[in-house]
Amino acid sequence: MNWEKKDIAPEQVKNIAATYGCDLLTASILARRGLCSGESIKYFLEDDLRHLRNPFELPGMEDAVERILAAKEENEKVLVFGDADVDGITGTVLLTRYLESIGVDVSWRIPEGDEAYGLSLAAVEGFAEAYGTLIITVDCGISRVNEIKRANELSVDVIVTDHHEPPEELPKALCIVDPKLKDSPYPFRDLSGCGVAFKLVSALRFAQNSELYGQPVCLLNTRPVNDAWIIEIAKMRNLVVISTLTETIVPGMVGIGETRLPAFLEGQQILVWDAPLQKQTLAKLFGRGVEVGMLDIAPEIGKEIPQTAGKGLLRIKELSKIAKYSETEVSELDVFVNLFTSFIHSRGQSGAGAHGAGAPGASAPSGPEEIADLQLAALGTIADIMPLLDENRIIVRNGLESLRTKPRPGLSDLLHKLDIAGRRFDAKEISWKLCPVINAARRMGCSEKAAALLFEKDPVQRDRLAGELLTLNDDRKALEEEVWAIAEPLAHKSLAQYDEKLALVFGEEINRGVTGLMAQRISRRFNVPSMVVSFNGEICTGSLRSARGYNICALLEQCGDLFIDSGGHAFAGGFTMQKANWDSLLERLKTAAYSIEFDEAADKEIISIDAELPLDYLSLDLFKVIDRFEPYGKDNDPLMFMAKKLVVKEINFIGKPDSKHLKMMLDSGKHKWPALYWEAAGRVLNKEFGLEDRVDVVFSLSRDYYRGNETPQMMITDLKKSE
Repeated sequence: MNWEKKDIAPEQVKNIAATYGCDLLTASILARRGLCSGESIKYFLEDDLRHLRNPFELPGMEDAVERILAAKEENEKVLVFGDADVDGITGTVLLTRYLESIGVDVSWRIPEGDEAYGLSLAAVEGFAEAYGTLIITVDCGISRVNEIKRANELSVDVIVTDHHEPPEELPKALCIVDPKLKDSPYPFRDLSGCGVAFKLVSALRFAQNSELYGQPVCLLNTRPVNDAWIIEIAKMRNLVVISTLTETIVPGMVGIGETRLPAFLEGQQILVWDAPLQKQTLAKLFGRGVEVGMLDIAPEIGKEIPQTAGKGLLRIKELSKIAKYSETEVSELDVFVNLFTSFIHSRGQSGAGAHGAGAPGASAPSGPEEIADLQLAALGTIADIMPLLDENRIIVRNGLESLRTKPRPGLSDLLHKLDIAGRRFDAKEISWKLCPVINAARRMGCSEKAAALLFEKDPVQRDRLAGELLTLNDDRKALEEEVWAIAEPLAHKSLAQYDEKLALVFGEEINRGVTGLMAQRISRRFNVPSMVVSFNGEICTGSLRSARGYNICALLEQCGDLFIDSGGHAFAGGFTMQKANWDSLLERLKTAAYSIEFDEAADKEIISIDAELPLDYLSLDLFKVIDRFEPYGKDNDPLMFMAKKLVVKEINFIGKPDSKHLKMMLDSGKHKWPALYWEAAGRVLNKEFGLEDRVDVVFSLSRDYYRGNETPQMMITDLKKSE
């Protein structure tokens, strides 16, 4: 393996540390990972829920909220229809529970047994027969053109909430809430399906709890520049800036009627910071006969955010985090907008009563119900392998903390049975232990059991359901090994037919519930994209997984006309199709395989090192830095360190049935570190290194838990004798 430590300028590291208030090691890691902009750094250094993006920036969000509130008002029947995986189930539970809490007549449904992925005609028609009038999809629906057309024919409105890549033809839904929609203004594309449902619930909470919902508000500020004054105004709706106006005025040169101000401000509630000063300035500019109705919000904000009391916007700007992380010059108006948004969130958290401009908001989670919802959103994000960047980091960090301290019913039962309740766990452990248990129900054809556990209120029934899920997971593991014994040789044989660029496995003996797991294992085993397809009567159900940087959506698009339905992300996808189209698909794949191109960098065995550590840095204090960069996962690998000239003090062989792995003790001088080195026994047997040798090591750090005790340990990625 090649070790690569990217060169970075010391001045850049010092600048990041000084600008963002972090230590030099953290700053060097940020720089080496290319996290140099304030916007990207913010989500690694901040945990505050107020940094979550505003749900009303998502296209279709206000329309969705309006329709749901109308359904509540008219006592309509509402159906939440979600996907059957962890992401879909958590989103379905999150949204359904909230709708129940505000009095909506709501039921839920996910695909059961052999039902295909996504909203079905049977579900639509059955709901219409039961006099239902509104369906809300979760983690599905973006490609359901025919099903939603049928719903429209039956006078059933459909709100699609999804996060998959939109097809060329969108369904004619009442509204679509998907961050990946073309031309979407939402700043972050990679929310999970449950993440989108979480955003919808956040928007509904704001609409239910704030008098500001749907009401435009103008924030006005004036500031001097040379011999003139700048009047700047931000018009906000649901705490989103929808338009701005800037006018530069020389005192006494124009009347207010000759500016754009009257038209922009007409009918608006105008909020200012320091009303006497603003009125004095406007009088100076346009004469004392001009009266602009305005409300001074500074005293109210000062009560809620004491550090702003008695200060002007210019002084507050120096203390503002928005200025700290902004790449461009932050104006006083920007500070005002940020203050007002924070104020509304603070009022929501403090539970203050609504009155005037100080009405509480709920677009940032605050109460125990909202924090508990983050547990579900975190699980959906982890299970669906969403990038752990941007606001996903805040969702997962806070969701896991809530899951550790006060897990929701159902999740609490599973954590106890998995023996990880009451202690620290990270996203990786949740992805390995908790998510597969929830997913096992879908893979074994009874997805409703997992959803039922999270809905169940009776603790006795929850305990029973949790036990059944663990049994299903054991059955899934056994089934996976049975199918793997069939799939691996078939995959190897298929490579020659597809130019060594694609592995294909198919047949009736391939259980539909494990096609995704098989595709993942095959792509890792042979380092090529893989497709695993289950035949069930006249329907074929397939899963795809990528390798070496190939975008799997390109393969799906080339065969899209053959599918009943398809969808996914860049590195994972799936489809259903009629078996009659199978031969046509095989011919397409042979042609498509030749055009597959891989990311050359993905083929190289390169270890990217985040920092080289002097031996005296090897202390438990390192975990402060490691914990700051959590959660780890997609697009945020665990920190990889290098240290030189550690002394090998112990070597033990471990592993069954063969001792392939090493358990070691490495001495850094001040501390001795337990270390695990997988698949490395041969290196000792070949005398590449031994006891008392000095070695250079590339490693990550982890915590080992055994019988309630926590032990730090090195996880060695590569090792060589020191020069």
